[in-house]
Amino acid sequence: MNDIAKTNPPRVLRDDAGGIATLTLNRPAQYNAIDSAMLDELQSAFGRIAADAAVRVVVIAGAGKAFSPGHDLKEMLANSREAFIGDLFRRCCDVMLTIQRIPQPVIAQVHGIATAAGCQLVAACDLAVAADDARFATSGINFGLFCATPGVAVSRDISRKRAFEMLFTGDFIDAQTALAWGLVNRVVPVDELDAATRQLAGSLVEKPARVVALGKRFFYEQLEERIDIAYRIAAATITHNMLDDDAQEGVGAFVEKRKPRWDD
Repeated sequence: MNDIAKTNPPRVLRDDAGGIATLTLNRPAQYNAIDSAMLDELQSAFGRIAADAAVRVVVIAGAGKAFSPGHDLKEMLANSREAFIGDLFRRCCDVMLTIQRIPQPVIAQVHGIATAAGCQLVAACDLAVAADDARFATSGINFGLFCATPGVAVSRDISRKRAFEMLFTGDFIDAQTALAWGLVNRVVPVDELDAATRQLAGSLVEKPARVVALGKRFFYEQLEERIDIAYRIAAATITHNMLDDDAQEGVGAFVEKRKPRWDD
């Protein structure tokens, strides 16, 4: 490893196996605080993944003792200028939107703390598996900085009153509370976290990629619409889906009592 690599290691590590791309936030000494370089690397990684047909599912994990405490506050204080701070938050929002827009499902694999933008990242993912030691908070208000951008994702994952409580008290919730509130899908012992995440990811890898991509796009599009428009979008989506090769094969296999043979 050269000197530059030692002093500036990648902020995001990527590992691919069995159709699953794992992106690991790689600032363990800072508990994976999200700085501007990490945002750039995440955005680049998602761009490459979106165009990679071999990737069926994405997992986001954290190196070391935590998932992420949110933005790197030291970097923000050292650059307290509107141009820098405004650009930082815009890029953060772009990353969160990219997670929603890429065709592959994205799973957060959470251990330790996930606070502020770290909690936002969990909420922005399509699915989340948490270790039983995980804790979540939108704690900015305790430091005079309301978690506005995390609030967008969190308030779309859990009920209004629970989101309001998180945003306005800044209090931590534990993994079981996060599960009950709908912030995460599963809670498992710490030593089972990786296996449980892989099991969930594996169940998605088995599905036809084109249908997963179509379904993900539809899911988020209809959520923001009136119910009549949502049904209109749903009818058009399922009509197109039923007439394409994947549904013809899948429905045909069900009728013929055999396992479907996907071509992707």
